[in-house]
Amino acid sequence: MKEQEREHGLPGASGYPIVLYDGICGFCQRAVQFILPRDRSGTFRFAALQSEVGQSLLQQHGLAGASLDTFVLIHEGRAYTRSTAGLRVLRELGGMWRWLYSAIIVPTPIRDMVYAMIARNRYRMFGKADACMLPRPEDRKRFLDRS
Repeated sequence: MKEQEREHGLPGASGYPIVLYDGICGFCQRAVQFILPRDRSGTFRFAALQSEVGQSLLQQHGLAGASLDTFVLIHEGRAYTRSTAGLRVLRELGGMWRWLYSAIIVPTPIRDMVYAMIARNRYRMFGKADACMLPRPEDRKRFLDRS
């Protein structure tokens, strides 16, 4: 078992960046569906914020009680939230997506203000699911909160 896997205590999480997302948010589910095919090396792992795994990871990284409108990336032992998490995901995807990371120069409060505006309206704009999405069979191993 690798060090990162021991740290998170999650099979399949060793050394991988982990995306925590709102499992019933249509926008968040679309974000995961955006990442999956663009992550050609299959490095990202995913867990819903509402899941036991998601809650455990939030607690381990000092984010216990974080609201469900917070997008989280856990990578190399650090937790990133909101716009910073999204930009870091784009950077990790590589290719042309990496260039969008240059938006990191915009001050965090401004980036997060835009993020908060989208987060407040995400259910109205993108819908709300009754349950977390079911990943395709070929992607299931990348979801840490699977049964």
